[in-house]
Amino acid sequence: MRGFSYLRPGSPDEAREAARDPSAAFLAGGTTLLDLAKCGVAEPERVVDITHLSGLATITVGDDRITLGALATMSRVADEADIRTHCPAVAEALSQAASAQIRNMATIGGNLMQRTRCAYFRDPATFPACNKRAPGSGCAAIGGAVRNHAVLGVSESCIATYPGDLATALVAFDAVVHVGERRIAADDFFLLPGATPDREHPLEPGEMITAIAIPASPAARRSTYLKIRDRQSYEFAAASAAVGLELAADGRTIRDLRVALGGVATKPWRARGVEDALRGKIFEPETVKRASLAAMEGAVDHGANRFKIDLAPRVVARAILTLGGLA
Repeated sequence: MRGFSYLRPGSPDEAREAARDPSAAFLAGGTTLLDLAKCGVAEPERVVDITHLSGLATITVGDDRITLGALATMSRVADEADIRTHCPAVAEALSQAASAQIRNMATIGGNLMQRTRCAYFRDPATFPACNKRAPGSGCAAIGGAVRNHAVLGVSESCIATYPGDLATALVAFDAVVHVGERRIAADDFFLLPGATPDREHPLEPGEMITAIAIPASPAARRSTYLKIRDRQSYEFAAASAAVGLELAADGRTIRDLRVALGGVATKPWRARGVEDALRGKIFEPETVKRASLAAMEGAVDHGANRFKIDLAPRVVARAILTLGGLA
């Protein structure tokens, strides 16, 4: 880890100004930044500590939306009773992420900014070729060990999986990321790799997440997050699904459905094909299972990650059927 300067600004505006230099990095919980610094991936020349800034850790649950301050910790949001009532998928996604120690430190804003767990990205000494870390150098993962890599949203430049759980739920329920006065839909906040996998978010130097807003909806209130992984705790998803369901007054017709996938794509992946296939349909197991296959439209495997194409639709179907009491 190389040397860097440390700043502790007195206000959000001072923090933004201090971080306008592209070589600067914000410090909140530090669970990602310090980890990447130890790996030799992150080498900021200036660290801007925002942990003490007031007004950025507030959690508000109203009739029309949930608002999460960027500095609220993962554990605090997961344990909030109103969050569990109004959008259980968010609480479940957070409670299944990382370890208890990390959840107690990591912030909501920092969670959205976490970077891939791709082993090639995180080991520059052994694998210098990584377009996400060194644009134009190539992708060492392609042709390598790819069991944990993405099958959706991939490009010739990058097949790294987005690792987060929370963001999957946020994308499912049309959350909006507040970046000062700017508002960015959660689905647009995460960029596809294309030819520029090093650019993961539409943020400019000095821009800082201040809050995340989740619109209230019947589907959010009746929601869940299902995460399938190789071991029960402290493991990233092989495939996951954040799902919300609203049935019509007859209790049989699907009025609204929200589905987003984690663990299988280069960004949190909204499965709109599944949603469109089931809205207005009678809630029946075979109909749900058949429609869930649309979750993998456009999927491309690289060999060892082929199992995700089979696994993800099953995860989606199980989550939907669980919400409807048919699993």
